[in-house]
Amino acid sequence: MILPIIAYGNPVLKKKAKSISEDYPQLNELINNMWETMYNASGVGLAAPQIGLPIRLFVVDATPFAEDDDLLENDQEDLKDFKKVFINPTILEEEGNEWDFNEGCLSIPDVREDVFRKPKIKIEYFDQDFNKHVEELDGLAARVVQHEYDHIEGVLFTDKLSAFKKQLIKGKLANIEKGKVKVSYNMKFPKAKKRR
Repeated sequence: MILPIIAYGNPVLKKKAKSISEDYPQLNELINNMWETMYNASGVGLAAPQIGLPIRLFVVDATPFAEDDDLLENDQEDLKDFKKVFINPTILEEEGNEWDFNEGCLSIPDVREDVFRKPKIKIEYFDQDFNKHVEELDGLAARVVQHEYDHIEGVLFTDKLSAFKKQLIKGKLANIEKGKVKVSYNMKFPKAKKRR
């Protein structure tokens, strides 16, 4: 089932999410709905707070980046099958010199900005079957995971921008809160009626 994506301005996006247990109600159905919602919106990641649930869960499918001709061949190879479910993740380490990349977010449509992040991370998480993993990721895979991880920490990519950049996008963010933005997917706006 395709769920409405929560728009910028909703308090759930600024809340630190809670861990869940294996017996979380209808977990598999929830994860399937998250995949369906993400693909419907042409996203590469979706965190539970973006569908209104303050829980530590996100899904990532970075395979669309594998077709990006601007990427190095190694990066394309790393992203080819990068599709994962992250439950109760913890980033254990972030390292390297920060690099910038133009990011967007399904909850903040029509806003894209360069965001600086560390290139390598070590992350511990549970998969859909509650098997524990510890993985090291780098490049775009690390970046997509960091972006979604921020969501479960109550952080948006716009929080990482300079005061000057924040000022420049202030009007766009206000319009998103009011639902004054065109989107091709179902969204729930904090100060407007739900619409498509």
